[in-house]
Amino acid sequence: METNILWRIFFDEHQNWAAFVRNHEKNIRSVVIKEVEKFRDCGNPRTGFKLFVCEGCHDVRRVPYRCKGRFCTTCSVGETEEWSRLLEEEVFQVHHRHVILTIDEGLRVVFLKHRELLKVFMDEGARLVKEYFEKKHKVTPGIIVGLHTFGSQMNFNPHLHMLVTMGGMKNNGEWKTYDFIPFEMLRKQWQTIVLKLIRRMLSEEEKKKIQPLLQKAYSANGEGFYVYAPKQKGNIKAQLGYIGRYIRRPAIAIRRIEEYDGQNVTYRYHDKTDGQEKTETITVEEFIARLIRHIPDEGFKTIRYYGVYSRRIKSLCKKVISAWQKNVRKWVVKAKQALRRRNWREKLIHHTGKDPMVCPKCECYYEYKGEVCLKDGQLVVAFAACDLSKRCLERMIEDLTGVKKEKNKEKPKGTTRKFPKETREERSRQVCLFDVS
Repeated sequence: METNILWRIFFDEHQNWAAFVRNHEKNIRSVVIKEVEKFRDCGNPRTGFKLFVCEGCHDVRRVPYRCKGRFCTTCSVGETEEWSRLLEEEVFQVHHRHVILTIDEGLRVVFLKHRELLKVFMDEGARLVKEYFEKKHKVTPGIIVGLHTFGSQMNFNPHLHMLVTMGGMKNNGEWKTYDFIPFEMLRKQWQTIVLKLIRRMLSEEEKKKIQPLLQKAYSANGEGFYVYAPKQKGNIKAQLGYIGRYIRRPAIAIRRIEEYDGQNVTYRYHDKTDGQEKTETITVEEFIARLIRHIPDEGFKTIRYYGVYSRRIKSLCKKVISAWQKNVRKWVVKAKQALRRRNWREKLIHHTGKDPMVCPKCECYYEYKGEVCLKDGQLVVAFAACDLSKRCLERMIEDLTGVKKEKNKEKPKGTTRKFPKETREERSRQVCLFDVS
């Protein structure tokens, strides 16, 4: 199984993750352990695989399951690319703004300790922008909010990245376009919203503990918290793709990790204070601690949709806008239908230009013959296309686990087993299947 540098930092011969769990077990959330373990076993055939056999030369291919975890770098990159592709096509083809909302540095620890605030934090950020459009322009915009809990040095820094339509839909389906967001004016409103949110959601005892932080956050930010909405230039579809990938990006990219020696990790980061690229070397324990705090809680959605992009009314809004445009014969908005997600084969063809279901030796197609999965901690055959495939899968399980399946040596009296006549092609396929190591 091919491993990347992040996998080695956690699970190589130094067993850094096991040591971290021993030292901090009481303070680690259960979802963190679950996601890290999924990451450890991603792509390992010992957790299950599918069997494909070439119909021409009978070459055997074993494709292991992927974990599809939220911490796994391999799976998250693929999921980000696919989500960004769907986003480019599904949202309205109009100009959008990339709106960024941050909070005072002293309040970050409050959200780290009280993660239940993060969902309301996203809702309030969307409400701020949505109410501006509704009150000022009498329209409902489309808003997609992505929560980032990390800064460039993997420090806990909750802030919002929002994709906002420059315009919105009126009650009659008419689409009105605008190109201005008064982000300087919204700064003070955003500050008030965040401070009221914290006071509303926490208990009286908790509020007493953090009252100095709240007071300092108010007094140290006379103009309010940071709100930024830069104009986007160029092709609309390209803009959407870039912003979509940025919103869903992981806490650290593999390419940013420069060195790992078993004890320390060196990585690159962009210092926003002076705009320079810098490196930092920290211990493995500190690196793991910084990274795992960004794993979201079980079932928590870091991407949420509001306004005309709300999942409940998005399809209806597209129909209403399309009907209005057809009536006035004025095509302002391109409202496309939802796309189908690409499967494993289509993704690989797109990224590599090669079809994984075509045999590189004879250029014939691979046939799906069955798969193996975990059941009660044991590998079992979940499906087999025929008896021969089943025996091959059982042989593979024996090779992986080192445990041979017990066979019934005694046959019931008076019973005989009839075998169908095999063709030359079937016999050659059988030999090929059982040559798998």
